[in-house]
Amino acid sequence: MISKMKQKNLQILQNKLRNKFIKAGVNMIGPDTIFFSKDTKIGKNVTIEPYVVIGSKVKIGNNVIIKSFSHLEECKIENKVELGPYARIRPKTILKENSRIGNFVEIKKSIVGKKSKINHLSYIGDSDLGKSVNIGAGTITCNYDGIKKNKTTIKDKVFIGSNSSLVAPVIIGKESIVGAGSVITKKVRKKSLALTRSPQLEVRNYKRKKK
Repeated sequence: MISKMKQKNLQILQNKLRNKFIKAGVNMIGPDTIFFSKDTKIGKNVTIEPYVVIGSKVKIGNNVIIKSFSHLEECKIENKVELGPYARIRPKTILKENSRIGNFVEIKKSIVGKKSKINHLSYIGDSDLGKSVNIGAGTITCNYDGIKKNKTTIKDKVFIGSNSSLVAPVIIGKESIVGAGSVITKKVRKKSLALTRSPQLEVRNYKRKKK
């Protein structure tokens, strides 16, 4: 357990950091609920909503919005990024200018290119995303095979349909589309449509068994 003295010291430190960033022009909604690290760096015209935790080695650019209940550590957020709510940005992640990360998105050791969007319910790990990529809800990069981590590369202007699994190592070519519900295990060539689906079965006039 943390001693009362240590708790008090931590509280004093947080208050100093909050005041420092308020004086620097950071717009904090509910500053008492926002936590910083001693090495946090924040640019101009940044808005941080309540219940945000910023761990060590985080650098935030200008005109950034960080929404509630997001957690950041060892990452770089470039200018004009919108992040959260409920986003988790893990170490060695770079969010490029004008990218958007939505609710319940986790990103680890990845680059998200300019104007790319991951709006909801996705895991992106050990990945390199190009410009203007759209990642549909429920997309997962399957980066760990039980022994080592593998890389996913998604080129510019790719559209990944919802509920897709990208099994690394894999490359998705420029301007291609992955159909919703696909499991992609092989390279997708540029300007292609890739999808993997089982045939849909329908039993007409089906009657459920009674108990």
